Amino acid sequence: MLFPVRIVKNVNSIYTTSWHHLRRNMSTTEAVIPKQEVHDFVVRCMTKVGSKPSHTQDLANLLVAADYRGHYSHGINRLDMYVRDIQSGITSKEAEPVVVKETAATALVDGKNVLGPAVGTLCIDLAIRKAKESGIGWVSARGSNHFGIAGWYAIRAKEQGMIGLAFTNTSPLMVPTRGKKNILGTNPIACAAPGNNGDEFVLDMATTSVALGKIELSERKGLDIPEGWACDSTGRTTTNPSKAEGLMPLGGTEQCSGYKGYGLAMMVEVFCGLLAGADYGNHIRRWKTTEKEANLGQCFVAVDPEAFAPGFTDRLTELNTTLRNSELAEGETEVLVAGDPEKKHQNLCDSLGGIPYHANQITFMNNLASELGTLPPKLLEKTK
Repeated sequence: MLFPVRIVKNVNSIYTTSWHHLRRNMSTTEAVIPKQEVHDFVVRCMTKVGSKPSHTQDLANLLVAADYRGHYSHGINRLDMYVRDIQSGITSKEAEPVVVKETAATALVDGKNVLGPAVGTLCIDLAIRKAKESGIGWVSARGSNHFGIAGWYAIRAKEQGMIGLAFTNTSPLMVPTRGKKNILGTNPIACAAPGNNGDEFVLDMATTSVALGKIELSERKGLDIPEGWACDSTGRTTTNPSKAEGLMPLGGTEQCSGYKGYGLAMMVEVFCGLLAGADYGNHIRRWKTTEKEANLGQCFVAVDPEAFAPGFTDRLTELNTTLRNSELAEGETEVLVAGDPEKKHQNLCDSLGGIPYHANQITFMNNLASELGTLPPKLLEKTK
């Protein structure tokens, strides 16, 4: 039986509302789960379907980090997908990624079709090691699978004093500018850089107007989506997530500079599918289908700032401070730097003692636990 819960209202508004305000506004729409309990729940589910322990740990670490940072579309929301990939056998639960070619600063990795986070962890750690020796490490991978939030890998490099970058191609979901057929993926870009005393720059973005998971999450919650996120089968924009057939490039329509998002998606494809010899564009299997292996291409870069001009972290913090203290537009309360909204969400989670989840997400977890014959996550006991 689940414990009584501590609840929080409208967690996904953290990007436009201060966490102090959010913390004061409680309702019955959200429940809190301790981070370790979320992690253990992922491990229990993946263990039930036979996932290798080390790969399961990589996945659990990433999914918890996604929800902790407020990227709910790529956290527990994705767990059933990883479960199905292992259950169906379309993703390997036995193999290990291997380095097939390398130089002092570069490497090509064959992911051997294992869980994406296991491939990504190996690759970014290899890039970090090479950067420590050569100033830069560039690792491309083929034969990989969905690897979660790209920012998790960039942050892994940042935590060791590096500038980290991560990219991946994905199933064809983006409709190119002036087209109506999905050909490119959401093809995310991530960059993380360290400042002083915990300050940072962490960019983690899709090259579509929004990640597909946000549309899925809106559909699960019964919410409309903003104009410009997606288009229907005719190529026209739609606000109904159930009618979304393709994602618009970052910027939306051509008149709103959507061709720039389209171009960035192509750049990611150059770094990933084309450079690594993986599948690319419309050669990648359709989203959430298992008729063939995903064979995604991914790219991980670590750069040692010490190989360049001294004082990098000082300059980053100075620039961040300038931006945060800049004059506000009318009606606004603060200027943020990439990574600030996520830090606010982490502070919120820490104050609550865990990660707040929407009631429908709790139902989703409970149903998955029941299906797999394992324990659901225990919700945080309510405090008076």
